[in-house]
Amino acid sequence: MSAASRERIMARVARATASRAGVPHPGALATPAADDAVDAFVKRFTSSGGEVAKADPGRPPGEWLTGFLRKLEPQVTGVAVAPDVPPELRPGLPEVAAAQAGAGVSLAWGAAADTGSLILPSTGTRAVQLLPPAHVVWVPDGRVFARLEDALRELEAELPAAVGLHSGPSKSADIGRTVVTGVHGPGRCIAVLS
Repeated sequence: MSAASRERIMARVARATASRAGVPHPGALATPAADDAVDAFVKRFTSSGGEVAKADPGRPPGEWLTGFLRKLEPQVTGVAVAPDVPPELRPGLPEVAAAQAGAGVSLAWGAAADTGSLILPSTGTRAVQLLPPAHVVWVPDGRVFARLEDALRELEAELPAAVGLHSGPSKSADIGRTVVTGVHGPGRCIAVLS
Protein backbone atom coordinates (compact mmCIF):
# COMPACT_ATOMS: atom_id res chain seq x y z
CA MET A 1 0.00 0.00 0.00
CA SER A 2 1.38 3.36 -0.93
CA ALA A 3 1.76 6.21 1.53
CA ALA A 4 -0.84 8.24 -0.40
CA SER A 5 -3.37 5.39 -0.19
CA ARG A 6 -2.74 5.00 3.52
CA GLU A 7 -3.23 8.77 4.04
CA ARG A 8 -6.56 8.70 2.13
CA ILE A 9 -7.84 5.73 4.14
CA MET A 10 -6.82 7.27 7.47
CA ALA A 11 -8.45 10.59 6.51
CA ARG A 12 -11.73 8.76 5.71
CA VAL A 13 -11.59 6.93 9.06
CA ALA A 14 -10.95 10.23 10.88
CA ARG A 15 -13.93 11.92 9.12
CA ALA A 16 -16.23 8.96 9.84
CA THR A 17 -15.37 8.87 13.55
CA ALA A 18 -15.10 12.63 14.19
CA SER A 19 -18.76 13.01 15.19
CA ARG A 20 -18.87 10.01 17.52
CA ALA A 21 -19.11 10.71 21.21
CA GLY A 22 -16.34 9.34 23.37
CA VAL A 23 -17.14 6.34 25.55
CA PRO A 24 -15.78 6.38 29.09
CA HIS A 25 -13.63 3.51 30.30
CA PRO A 26 -15.87 0.98 32.07
CA GLY A 27 -13.50 0.79 35.05
CA ALA A 28 -12.41 -2.33 36.87
CA LEU A 29 -14.33 -5.53 36.33
CA ALA A 30 -16.33 -6.80 39.27
CA THR A 31 -15.08 -10.37 38.93
CA PRO A 32 -14.94 -12.00 42.35
CA ALA A 33 -11.53 -13.38 43.28
CA ALA A 34 -11.20 -17.05 44.21
CA ASP A 35 -9.91 -17.85 47.69
CA ASP A 36 -7.48 -20.41 46.27
CA ALA A 37 -6.29 -19.20 42.86
CA VAL A 38 -4.36 -22.38 42.02
CA ASP A 39 -7.34 -24.64 42.76
CA ALA A 40 -9.68 -22.37 40.80
CA PHE A 41 -7.26 -22.29 37.85
CA VAL A 42 -6.99 -26.10 37.81
CA LYS A 43 -10.79 -26.50 37.85
CA ARG A 44 -11.38 -23.97 35.06
CA PHE A 45 -8.46 -25.11 32.88
CA THR A 46 -9.36 -28.80 33.11
CA SER A 47 -13.05 -28.06 32.46
CA SER A 48 -11.94 -26.74 29.05
CA GLY A 49 -10.01 -29.92 28.27
CA GLY A 50 -6.62 -28.76 29.55
CA GLU A 51 -4.49 -31.03 31.70
CA VAL A 52 -2.49 -30.14 34.81
CA ALA A 53 0.60 -31.93 36.07
CA LYS A 54 2.53 -31.26 39.25
CA ALA A 55 6.30 -31.39 38.97
CA ASP A 56 8.05 -33.65 41.47
CA PRO A 57 9.88 -31.28 43.86
CA GLY A 58 12.36 -34.06 44.67
CA ARG A 59 13.73 -34.20 41.11
CA PRO A 60 15.39 -31.60 38.92
CA PRO A 61 12.63 -30.07 36.72
CA GLY A 62 14.23 -30.94 33.37
CA GLU A 63 14.74 -34.55 34.46
CA TRP A 64 11.13 -34.76 35.70
CA LEU A 65 9.86 -33.33 32.39
CA THR A 66 11.92 -35.84 30.38
CA GLY A 67 10.28 -38.74 32.26
CA PHE A 68 6.84 -37.13 31.96
CA LEU A 69 7.16 -36.71 28.18
CA ARG A 70 8.37 -40.30 27.75
CA LYS A 71 5.20 -41.52 29.48
CA LEU A 72 2.83 -39.60 27.20
CA GLU A 73 0.91 -41.48 24.54
CA PRO A 74 2.41 -41.49 22.01
CA GLN A 75 5.80 -41.25 23.65
CA VAL A 76 7.59 -37.97 22.89
CA THR A 77 11.08 -38.42 21.48
CA GLY A 78 11.75 -34.91 20.13
CA VAL A 79 10.69 -31.53 21.46
CA ALA A 80 10.49 -27.92 20.33
CA VAL A 81 11.46 -25.59 23.16
CA ALA A 82 10.70 -21.87 23.32
CA PRO A 83 13.88 -19.77 23.57
CA ASP A 84 12.83 -18.21 26.90
CA VAL A 85 12.66 -21.61 28.68
CA PRO A 86 15.68 -21.68 31.03
CA PRO A 87 18.14 -24.61 30.82
CA GLU A 88 16.97 -26.18 34.09
CA LEU A 89 13.39 -26.52 32.73
CA ARG A 90 14.38 -28.06 29.39
CA PRO A 91 13.85 -31.79 28.96
CA GLY A 92 16.77 -34.06 28.11
CA LEU A 93 15.33 -34.97 24.72
CA PRO A 94 16.53 -33.98 21.25
CA GLU A 95 15.32 -30.54 20.20
CA VAL A 96 13.73 -30.56 16.76
CA ALA A 97 11.75 -28.13 14.60
CA ALA A 98 8.25 -27.45 15.94
CA ALA A 99 6.58 -29.10 12.92
CA GLN A 100 8.40 -32.39 13.70
CA ALA A 101 8.20 -32.26 17.51
CA GLY A 102 6.06 -34.55 19.61
CA ALA A 103 5.66 -31.74 22.14
CA GLY A 104 6.29 -28.03 22.46
CA VAL A 105 7.64 -26.69 25.77
CA SER A 106 6.91 -23.10 26.81
CA LEU A 107 7.20 -20.90 29.87
CA ALA A 108 4.07 -18.95 30.83
CA TRP A 109 4.26 -15.43 32.17
CA GLY A 110 1.42 -16.44 34.46
CA ALA A 111 -2.03 -17.98 34.64
CA ALA A 112 -5.48 -16.59 35.47
CA ALA A 113 -7.86 -18.58 37.66
CA ASP A 114 -11.08 -16.82 36.65
CA THR A 115 -10.61 -17.64 32.96
CA GLY A 116 -8.51 -20.79 33.32
CA SER A 117 -5.97 -19.25 30.94
CA LEU A 118 -2.22 -19.49 30.52
CA ILE A 119 -0.65 -16.15 29.62
CA LEU A 120 1.99 -16.66 26.93
CA PRO A 121 4.00 -14.55 24.49
CA SER A 122 2.18 -13.98 21.21
CA THR A 123 5.33 -13.55 19.16
CA GLY A 124 8.52 -15.49 18.60
CA THR A 125 7.32 -18.78 20.09
CA ARG A 126 4.00 -19.35 18.32
CA ALA A 127 5.29 -22.34 16.32
CA VAL A 128 6.30 -24.09 19.58
CA GLN A 129 2.84 -23.34 21.02
CA LEU A 130 0.77 -24.36 17.99
CA LEU A 131 2.48 -26.96 15.79
CA PRO A 132 3.33 -29.96 18.03
CA PRO A 133 0.44 -32.26 19.01
CA ALA A 134 1.07 -31.58 22.71
CA HIS A 135 1.96 -28.26 24.36
CA VAL A 136 3.56 -28.39 27.81
CA VAL A 137 3.64 -25.08 29.66
CA TRP A 138 5.65 -24.40 32.81
CA VAL A 139 3.75 -22.05 35.14
CA PRO A 140 6.20 -20.23 37.45
CA ASP A 141 5.58 -20.63 41.16
CA GLY A 142 3.50 -17.77 42.56
CA ARG A 143 2.27 -16.66 39.11
CA VAL A 144 -1.29 -18.02 39.25
CA PHE A 145 -3.49 -14.96 39.69
CA ALA A 146 -7.08 -14.99 40.94
CA ARG A 147 -8.28 -12.74 38.09
CA LEU A 148 -7.04 -12.03 34.58
CA GLU A 149 -7.12 -8.29 35.26
CA ASP A 150 -4.84 -8.82 38.30
CA ALA A 151 -2.41 -10.81 36.16
CA LEU A 152 -2.30 -8.20 33.42
CA ARG A 153 -1.85 -5.39 35.92
CA GLU A 154 0.98 -7.27 37.70
CA LEU A 155 2.68 -8.28 34.45
CA GLU A 156 2.13 -4.94 32.69
CA ALA A 157 5.81 -3.96 32.61
CA GLU A 158 6.81 -7.32 31.06
CA LEU A 159 4.07 -7.64 28.46
CA PRO A 160 4.23 -6.62 24.80
CA ALA A 161 1.25 -5.15 22.95
CA ALA A 162 -0.30 -8.61 22.48
CA VAL A 163 -0.30 -11.84 24.47
CA GLY A 164 -1.64 -15.33 23.89
CA LEU A 165 -4.26 -16.69 26.26
CA HIS A 166 -4.40 -20.49 26.11
CA SER A 167 -7.34 -22.04 27.93
CA GLY A 168 -6.90 -25.67 26.92
CA PRO A 169 -6.32 -27.62 23.73
CA SER A 170 -7.27 -26.25 20.32
CA LYS A 171 -10.94 -26.86 19.50
CA SER A 172 -13.22 -26.04 16.62
CA ALA A 173 -16.92 -26.65 15.95
CA ASP A 174 -17.21 -24.76 12.70
CA ILE A 175 -18.15 -27.79 10.58
CA GLY A 176 -21.55 -29.22 11.42
CA ARG A 177 -21.32 -27.94 15.03
CA THR A 178 -19.22 -30.99 15.91
CA VAL A 179 -16.42 -30.20 18.35
CA VAL A 180 -13.07 -31.45 17.10
CA THR A 181 -9.94 -31.13 19.25
CA GLY A 182 -6.51 -30.38 17.84
CA VAL A 183 -7.57 -28.89 14.50
CA HIS A 184 -5.86 -25.49 14.66
CA GLY A 185 -3.24 -26.30 17.29
CA PRO A 186 -2.22 -28.94 19.82
CA GLY A 187 -4.73 -31.59 20.85
CA ARG A 188 -3.25 -31.57 24.36
CA CYS A 189 -2.36 -28.56 26.47
CA ILE A 190 -0.66 -29.42 29.76
CA ALA A 191 0.09 -26.84 32.46
CA VAL A 192 2.92 -27.85 34.79
CA LEU A 193 2.71 -26.44 38.30
CA SER A 194 5.61 -26.51 40.77
